Amino acid sequence: MVGFASGISSPTPLWLDALLSEKFFIPCLLHETAKKNEKNIFCLDCCCSICPHCIPLHRCHRLLQVRRYVYHDVIRLDDLEKLIDCAYVQAYTTNSAKVVFLTQRPQSRPFRGSGNICSTCDRSLQEPFLFCSLACKVQHLLRSEGSLSKYLYDCNFLPLQEGFRGEGDDLEDGQMTPDSVLDTSVSLQMPPAFACSEPELVRRKRSSISVPRPFRTCTPPTEMVASMINNRRKGVPQRSPFY
Repeated sequence: MVGFASGISSPTPLWLDALLSEKFFIPCLLHETAKKNEKNIFCLDCCCSICPHCIPLHRCHRLLQVRRYVYHDVIRLDDLEKLIDCAYVQAYTTNSAKVVFLTQRPQSRPFRGSGNICSTCDRSLQEPFLFCSLACKVQHLLRSEGSLSKYLYDCNFLPLQEGFRGEGDDLEDGQMTPDSVLDTSVSLQMPPAFACSEPELVRRKRSSISVPRPFRTCTPPTEMVASMINNRRKGVPQRSPFY
């Protein structure tokens, strides 16, 4: 990825430069002995990444939560669109939320097909998207227009989403996993001949199976004891005759 310039003369704001170059999901040095100390929050006012234990120090700042999806940094589209125009950046739906990748993802080989590809890194895309990540769109706009001023939004208040509890949020420390939905539109019904309730099926199965039981007679206890004693007695041994 082409590096973004920083400083007063940069055509991009400082927070965007830091967001696209910052390292996330690494241990926080200020809370290295604490649990769940990975840096998964970005402070726009301080232009740095922080961990959930740092939130009290940045309570009045604009905070943006960074998540992980297929081992890469992503941000919810709803959050990012409050700061910058994300049109034509391919979004992915996961855990009932749309997310976009922050930076380019490495490719083992360039795409050589005839389909739709990213305007910056040639990654295969769905129609009608033009960019695979926010960084790709920023690079394209800087090359073609030289400025991002038309695509930036003023956002003076950006709190963490409701439900973020600091030490591990509702998405397991920002780790997002794809939803697995069973398509119930596929017909899974039985044929009419078998269309009956489960209890009725069980009753039919039980009634159709007959297990033969051995015939037993009831022996009085006294006779049973006498029989056991007689069986235990050994008969008089007999020797075979000598011829």
